[in-house]
Order: sequence, then structure tokens, then C-alpha cells
Amino acid sequence: MKRIEIKDSKNVVLILQDEIRRNSESRYNHRLHAVLLVAQGMSCRQVANKLGDGARTVAYWLRRFEEEGLSGLADGEKLGRPKRLNESQLEKVETVLRGFPEEVGMDANLWDGKVLSAYMKQEWGINLGIRQCQRLFRQLGFRLRKPRSKIASADPEKQVGFKKNLRH
Repeated sequence: MKRIEIKDSKNVVLILQDEIRRNSESRYNHRLHAVLLVAQGMSCRQVANKLGDGARTVAYWLRRFEEEGLSGLADGEKLGRPKRLNESQLEKVETVLRGFPEEVGMDANLWDGKVLSAYMKQEWGINLGIRQCQRLFRQLGFRLRKPRSKIASADPEKQVGFKKNLRH
């Protein structure tokens, strides 16, 4: 059989590795192949070099496979940073946002990120940044509105004197 060569194989390898890492199903299949190669007699280092992973990573996959079977090769739950607000606090924020800040003792006319941040600090002692509070508005389905400045009550008689085009 004639040998087939892939042009620009270094870039192709990088593209394929990125694609494997992007999809959880592909990552699972990739780990399966690593375990299969070790089961067929290759060392962790050889498999790692062949597949473009670290030898410790391959050894970690093997240990998980030995302990948990095939389910050990699946992606684990990605935890991330714990939420700052629990469900009841989120519900309370949503309820409070439906009213005016004055109703809960805040010195403001409308809710914005700064006022919401101050409210959570006052209510629960939680320091949440202004940007995160703005994201919370969108997450809960609210839109931020910019307050309109209030015009002082004008004296109609004095306004006549300032008009450019007076019609007499």
C-alpha cells in the first residue's frame, strides 16, 4: 500500500488535538484509546508521546479506569467557584428588584449595580462587585435603566424671559 502523507502535519496534529479537547465525547474516546494502548503493551510515556498528552495524565486516566471502570474515563463534574448567593437569597433579590430601593431602606430611586451591591452587603454581608450585580440583573431577566434626571419645578413666567423666539 502506498504511504499517504498529510501536508502540514504539525498543524494538523494541533488542530486535531484541539478538536478532541473541545468535545466531552471526544475526550472520553481519547482516554479510551490511551487505556487501550497501555493494555496492548505500551508504557504510559509511549502512549503520552503518541497521543500528545503528559505521561502523568495517562497514568491518572489508568488509575481512574482501574478504580471506577469505564465511568472513570468520563469527564467529572466541573465545579468552578461556589455561588455567593443561595437559592433563597436569589429569590429574595428577584422579589426586591421588582420594587423600589427605598422600600428596603436603600437611598436610591432605581436599582443599579452599585445599589444592589450595597443592598447585599447590608442584608447578608456579601461583597459582590458592581459588574457581577449587573450580570445578576440579566441573569434574573431584568434590564438596567438609566435614571432620568429630575428637572426642578420651573416658573412659567421666568421661562418666557429666556425663550429665544417670542411671539407677541
